[in-house]
Amino acid sequence: MSRPDLAVGLGVRPGTDADRIRAALREVLGDNVIACLATIDRRAAEPGLHAAAQALGVPVRSYTAAELAGVRVPNPSARTASALGTASVAEASALLAGRGPLLIAKTTINGVVIAATAAR
Repeated sequence: MSRPDLAVGLGVRPGTDADRIRAALREVLGDNVIACLATIDRRAAEPGLHAAAQALGVPVRSYTAAELAGVRVPNPSARTASALGTASVAEASALLAGRGPLLIAKTTINGVVIAATAAR
């Protein structure tokens, strides 16, 4: 049975560069195929995120804090809720962009938060 392509939710701080994002993705996802990157709308325009998506040849999907806040996640964060108005960015955006349950729960590598589901 083949592995599914992944819809990957990302939480990044402003100014996070593409190399850091791509290195974190590879550390967490290995050689899994990435179908899209997803995040909160206020981070979707980050140059590092767009450069990472371009290097991977995938689109960036974005969601409002209200859309993300409506998604039940296994690992909500009070700190994220206070800062962004949603208790989850990576897990919630992965769930909205993909299908089915989380295949990879929230994992933080070098300041980049990653979660993944099967792609649509």
